[in-house]
Amino acid sequence: MSQNTSTKNFNLRAQVVKTLLAVQNGQSLASVLNQHINIVSERDRGLYHELTLGCLRQWHALKAITLPLLTKPLENEAVESCLYLGLYQILCTRVPAHAAISETVTAAKQLGYEPLSGLVNAILRRVSRETEEFNLALNQAHGLPSWLFKRLKKDWGEQLQEISYELKQIAPLTLRVNVNQVSRAEYLEILEEEGFEARACELSDVGIVLEQNVHIPNLPGFEQGGFSVQDEHAQLCATLLPNLEGKVVVDACAAPGGKTAHILEKYSPKKLYAIDQDAKRLVRVAENLERLALNEYADVEILKADASTWTTPEPVDCIVLDAPCSAIGVMRRHPDIRLLRQSTDIPKTVALQKEILNNMWQQLKVGGTMLYITCSILKVENEQQMVSFFAEHTDATEVKIDAEWGIEQIHGRQLFPESDRGDGFYYCLIQKN
Repeated sequence: MSQNTSTKNFNLRAQVVKTLLAVQNGQSLASVLNQHINIVSERDRGLYHELTLGCLRQWHALKAITLPLLTKPLENEAVESCLYLGLYQILCTRVPAHAAISETVTAAKQLGYEPLSGLVNAILRRVSRETEEFNLALNQAHGLPSWLFKRLKKDWGEQLQEISYELKQIAPLTLRVNVNQVSRAEYLEILEEEGFEARACELSDVGIVLEQNVHIPNLPGFEQGGFSVQDEHAQLCATLLPNLEGKVVVDACAAPGGKTAHILEKYSPKKLYAIDQDAKRLVRVAENLERLALNEYADVEILKADASTWTTPEPVDCIVLDAPCSAIGVMRRHPDIRLLRQSTDIPKTVALQKEILNNMWQQLKVGGTMLYITCSILKVENEQQMVSFFAEHTDATEVKIDAEWGIEQIHGRQLFPESDRGDGFYYCLIQKN
């Protein structure tokens, strides 16, 4: 409780800085957001959310334009966060500059850094006088941690500028229509009648992009299971799978259940095992299937299990392996990844992916299909992972994905995050012979 009482009197900017500090100290935004937002008054929550996510999204770009303004390094995470927050408001929001400056300076004082509040004030005032130059500098900064910039430069030199720009944007809100209940065309009409702006996705034939901010449960048909929230590029998964009618299917690393639900919306498998290591997130799989009324159509077993060691009770026709990854491709939706992910995480992730691949491959029957997926854009987790997989498994054959989307790799296809479209995903389809 002590934290709540001490933070009760903080202004909104100080609350945002506390959240930014938690992320800098290695906590994920998801783990602290609910606790932090509850302290914020109802009417300020939208702004709190926008400032927190926006600052994280632009973090390294804000850092790049702040460094030249300091005569010596600050070595003070809280004051540094105040500066980035002030700059973000002045350059990226409609908050009037005078309000942004005074509220941010007050936050620095409330957090106990009164001696440095003059510095915050001076820098923010300067930026507010020279917004054009600073805006230009902000847009030109790649905004990536240096280790990631180097990797992406090596992997995608030609596309680097575009990728770094896209990763700084806000991801669209995309729905997947549950066609057992309503067609996409019908649901678009319902949305239009109720005054929601929306359009059909181009790549997914069941996808809809909402052109405005909405509270999801307020959308028509949510409780009745008319749709799910799922990224457009993630929706492509079900379109790549063979016919699963009457088949035994495993969704490995299934939580929160988007792909499981999509498979059940499209097919009636004989049995579907949805496994994940995270028991808490598996609860969401069950809730989603229940809301979408998919439980009654198929025999689904939701299991807490480790995909690197789990053995299936019966031979499996198809495995969907959405492997644990660095999640660089979904950084727009989870901007805290910019601060949390370290270069040392990557080799560990690649080793884990390999373990899961090898174990899952053993569970697949001859003639069966595995779809390997990540939401990463790093080649070491994608193309290179598959190159070594095919080199080590002579009983594996790639099934080429015949599609217009993405970039063809040695094996599989790579999608990048795109404005108003999907996130960065990788797909490779493999058959056991």
